[in-house]
Amino acid sequence: MPVKRAKWFFGVVVVAFVAVVMASCSATKFVPDGDYMLQSVRVKSEPKGFDVASLAPYVRQKENSRWFSLMKIPLGVYSLSGRDTTKWLNRMLQRIGEQPVIFDTALAVSTCRDLQTAMRNMGYLHAEVDLKTKVKGKKLKAVYTLRPGAPYDIRDIFYDIRDEQIDSILRTEDRGQLLREGDPFKVSTLDAERKRITTFLMNRGYYRFNKDFISYTADSSRYSKEIDLTLHLQKYRANNDEPPTEHPRYRIRNVNFLSGNTAEQGERIPLRRRVLENNTAIREGAYFSSADLQKTYNNFGRLQAVKYTNIKFTEVPDSNLLDCDVQVSMNKPSVIAFQPEGTNTAGDLGAAASLTFENRNLFRGSEVLSVQLRAAFEAITGLEGYQNKNYEEYGVETKLMFPRFVAPFLSREFKRRRTATSELSLSYNLQNRPEFHRRVFSTAWRYRWTDQSRNTNYRFDLLDLNYVHMPWISSTFKHDYLDSVSNRNAILRYNYEDLFIMKIGFGITVNRGNHAFRANVETAGNLLSAIAYTAGLHKNAQNQYTLFNIAFAQYAKFDFDYTHLWQLDTHNQLVVHADLGIAWPYGNSTVLPFEKRYFAGGANSVRGWSVRGLGPGKFRGTDGRIDFINQTGDMKFDFNLEYRTKLFWKFHGAAFIDAGNIWTLRNYADQPGGQFKLDEFYKQIAVAYGLGIRLNFDYFVLRFDMGMKAINPAYEDSHEHYAFLHPRLSRDFSFHFAVGLPF
Repeated sequence: MPVKRAKWFFGVVVVAFVAVVMASCSATKFVPDGDYMLQSVRVKSEPKGFDVASLAPYVRQKENSRWFSLMKIPLGVYSLSGRDTTKWLNRMLQRIGEQPVIFDTALAVSTCRDLQTAMRNMGYLHAEVDLKTKVKGKKLKAVYTLRPGAPYDIRDIFYDIRDEQIDSILRTEDRGQLLREGDPFKVSTLDAERKRITTFLMNRGYYRFNKDFISYTADSSRYSKEIDLTLHLQKYRANNDEPPTEHPRYRIRNVNFLSGNTAEQGERIPLRRRVLENNTAIREGAYFSSADLQKTYNNFGRLQAVKYTNIKFTEVPDSNLLDCDVQVSMNKPSVIAFQPEGTNTAGDLGAAASLTFENRNLFRGSEVLSVQLRAAFEAITGLEGYQNKNYEEYGVETKLMFPRFVAPFLSREFKRRRTATSELSLSYNLQNRPEFHRRVFSTAWRYRWTDQSRNTNYRFDLLDLNYVHMPWISSTFKHDYLDSVSNRNAILRYNYEDLFIMKIGFGITVNRGNHAFRANVETAGNLLSAIAYTAGLHKNAQNQYTLFNIAFAQYAKFDFDYTHLWQLDTHNQLVVHADLGIAWPYGNSTVLPFEKRYFAGGANSVRGWSVRGLGPGKFRGTDGRIDFINQTGDMKFDFNLEYRTKLFWKFHGAAFIDAGNIWTLRNYADQPGGQFKLDEFYKQIAVAYGLGIRLNFDYFVLRFDMGMKAINPAYEDSHEHYAFLHPRLSRDFSFHFAVGLPF
């Protein structure tokens, strides 16, 4: 936006912000006489050192929400309204704002009780809670003081197992006890042990066992802070009228597969018998296991040919046997989808469309075959010196996915125990531009599998081939960019030649809820280089081995990504993200292929810069403009700190600080100042700050981020270098629109 308009806009925002903050101070006009607005709630402990934060969820009534944990903006918006709700403006302000929280004595009493119970469940058996309130006008501050006292520890543990068979199993097979002598006495640990034993037994045939059969007795002396604990496991009783007996232990007699669509008609399931068996963890003759039941649901749930699965167990009369019926309902085997789209590249308008056919059960094993045809057209104007042609693109992509490992030398049992997919892809893309024609052929064979117990996903690209062919380049493009001495550029020239890449790669993703880690490694050209060297093949004029007269790429690339999230309260989060990547061309290559190079700036990087507008190092494009080719590198570092807060309705806000840059590992003449040097790189780390608005619709997020440069490594004077001290919107501001969160 123009500078004057931007300044006017930010001025209006500041004035509106101040007005809302001041309005929040007059929110008591909505508080009835005799009541008080809850201004603040504080929980503290005496003596200090107790983990107060862990008990925050037990506070039943909290003050009005704050943006970024600082300002009660929603309350201020509500306070701007009047009492007359027949006016649409008042109704709108009250709808998007937040009405004052009125202090509730009953909720305060319940909070004291809940806090006391929580502390006693943590082993502080003599805990007490005091509530003090401070009133000023119609505002009230509440302070809960926790007095936990001394904690109790477990002295001795005794087991009263009334079932002899279960007693034997627990003594010989169970090694995961959570209760230990000397540990703090916590009700949460006792309950966790009940659940653990229940799960342990249900995975060993005890189909009818539940945690209500387990109870505890705790005994403490008057003058001791230690507790003797006894775990009781009662015998089985079907109901209160039945006498207690040994707990029945069940085995699976038969596993039957039924069609869930029309089971009464005996319709055959359109899946091969081996596919059904391999995805069923429940085995005939084995003890019942709840873990096998859940794994079976998971296995069938990932088959795209299957709509849903229902598993039922039936007890065989007068025995400890179960019959298992697996009902499988199928999806439609084939679907066709059409998707049109509009494009706008630097003002050149165009349109694209794709037609996709998908077969979800190609070989009756839930194999998915998809074929996508895509066509795009864009009207190109303003290219002087080129033929009057528009941009055309045609492509076809075919994928065949197997919901299992398709590989030799792997045992059937190994394949059954892994949730894996194998994928074969083949694609061809044709691009015709006024400057050049490009043809891209790709094929790959990949494996993906999951370790659900560790929330870990793996990816292995066994073979990934890419062949880029440039059948025609216009004489104008050659003269201006490739052959001209003044514009000769090694990176640009390398990426407008025929190119062959054969790579392998491995990736791992670990997601533990509040933190996630990703790592990827890939190498290219090593096998071809070894074959060429062993065979004694000749090199071309650039000292490169070739395959079909095409020099193949050779490099190694490593990427690491980490994100950690702190949930401060129901409305506020703090997120830290770090991203490091490094790629090294060697052997048959001196330059990385363009699509493998790193770039900085944009909606998911340092947001004070536009996409590809930053780096490498302190390199600066001609006249400060973005240099699409040269602003790429072999190494990347990003660090992001983002505070997220809920505003109102679907609107969320964010405040962020970003830092990072890219560098080259070699000293390229066309990228002066771009090489990574240990004694200089820290001076070239760019820093940005800004605010963001997000529309969160749960299933997708629309994101608008406004970033400002703070420290610019590519500067001409000190004002541009330390932009946060000398801000200028026309120079430092960058706006980003994206779908999804940045990390």
